[in-house]
Amino acid sequence: MKTIALGASALRVTPICLGTMTFGEQVDESLAHQILDHSLARGVNFLDTAEMYAVPARAETCGATETILGNWFKKHPGVREKLVLATKVAGPSRGMPWIRGENAGVSKAEIVQACDNSLRRLQTDVIDLYQIHWPARNVPAFGLLSFDPTKDKPCASVHEQLEAMQTLVKAGKVRAIGLSNESPYGVHEFVRLAEQHGLPRVDTIQNPYCLINRSYENGLDETCHRLGVSLLAYSPLGFGLLTGKYDESGLVGDVGRLALYESMRKQRWGRPDALVASRRYNALARDHGLTPSQLALAFCYSNWRVASTIIGVTSMAQLDECLDAWDTPLSPELLTEIDQVRWELRDPAQ
Repeated sequence: MKTIALGASALRVTPICLGTMTFGEQVDESLAHQILDHSLARGVNFLDTAEMYAVPARAETCGATETILGNWFKKHPGVREKLVLATKVAGPSRGMPWIRGENAGVSKAEIVQACDNSLRRLQTDVIDLYQIHWPARNVPAFGLLSFDPTKDKPCASVHEQLEAMQTLVKAGKVRAIGLSNESPYGVHEFVRLAEQHGLPRVDTIQNPYCLINRSYENGLDETCHRLGVSLLAYSPLGFGLLTGKYDESGLVGDVGRLALYESMRKQRWGRPDALVASRRYNALARDHGLTPSQLALAFCYSNWRVASTIIGVTSMAQLDECLDAWDTPLSPELLTEIDQVRWELRDPAQ
């Protein structure tokens, strides 16, 4: 895999990124380190984490994933310099008061302190890509389909957040900045104010993008393309729905996050319509001689909109399966059939 640039930054990453939110919950530290070793050996140079991980989020595991990564860096001197490391500062509390309290507004002071805490857990001097995990302001995200202005409440301004990022960049603690779970308005506003005030410009956006959630294509793709903001696509396998493992059993049993955790089933990925759509795409994959995972991953890997696809695994076998799908070709006829299913079922996991 050739490396690609992230936005206008100097960062160059592999088009596959290892996501780590399972580390510290489904994956213990020993296995996490084995997965990290193997990912590096297979050529992946890009890691993504967040201060709130592991997932499902719990007070007891908050920061655990960064700690696991930091211990791995310490165990392997010199490895940190070979990798592009991304992490995220959490937005306002979404039922997680243990991060900064229920009324945190993602202020400049909160961002700077969160970065220092992440650097300590990660046992590194610099974060290559520092992202705002979700907006400070009220936005329709995480399954909400429309904007409700009555939910607005005081929060840090975009300008204040950019000033915080400038403080971190000038201090040498952060190399580049990005957004996550953002809207077209948000991306444009961050870029506009950065250019107007000489503040750091966002280089990336990390949003969901997969066969059952292509909402990124509803104008956000054009915004990011024209502004030079690179997409990091998360949940390419639709939280496991697009692997086929739930096709027969549904969301029950002891295999996979959606079956294991009720909190996951209550979210957008657990909607009955999302399972219906995933079964359609999984059947389409098999009809064309592919596994469901191959189809879902190749859809992201080969898509012009995607700079790097974030994969999450709980085993070495899953890691190899995701990496081996890199060269899977999708014919024009198959892409047409994919679009037809989307026309019928739209984005049930939006």
